[in-house]
Amino acid sequence: MADDSVHFYEPRLGHGLAHDPFNALVAPRPIGWVSSLGPDGVANLAPYSFFNAFNYVPPIVGFSSIGWKDTVANVERTGEFCWNLATRALAEAMNISCAPAPAEVDEFEIAGLAKAPSRLIAAPRVAESPVSFECRVTQIVQLQGADGAKVPSWLVLGEVVGVHIARRFIVEGVYDTLAAEPILRGGGWGDYFQLPAESKFLMRRPGWPLPAKD
Repeated sequence: MADDSVHFYEPRLGHGLAHDPFNALVAPRPIGWVSSLGPDGVANLAPYSFFNAFNYVPPIVGFSSIGWKDTVANVERTGEFCWNLATRALAEAMNISCAPAPAEVDEFEIAGLAKAPSRLIAAPRVAESPVSFECRVTQIVQLQGADGAKVPSWLVLGEVVGVHIARRFIVEGVYDTLAAEPILRGGGWGDYFQLPAESKFLMRRPGWPLPAKD
């Protein structure tokens, strides 16, 4: 018996709404603001909505590209990329960097951003970003459906081999997530979110010791 209080749909048949809700339901998500180098040495910078961390030791992050884009081509060729934290102060620049542009165009320049050298890889970092991960590629996987058919999307996974953190966001040895004002991707036509201080709450995992009190 159908439940009128629930909107149910099969993605293969369409969602029946004004906008696909999928990426709004799996949200908010960190932004994969990825820098890489093209074959001619031109820097590329692009944000990816499908991005996250997947492992502790070694630390592994990954992003998914819908379509074989310049970033994926660069990453496959060089075997490296850099992730840069997108913050509220950098939101407009991040948005500009997602504009479609030929491979010979440097998105750092069109977004008005400065490059900072990485220590272990050739791809530059976003100098204005307070956190960056230098990554070496571990896998590039073409995605496929449940029926085994390949889809034109590629998951790029990389081991984090170098981490840059602005010292002003390290308080008594602990990175202050909220202070950096990261922005997160939602859904809709262009929804982004911030983390207000009042949204923070603490929970102890079962079996974990309680934190020391002052």
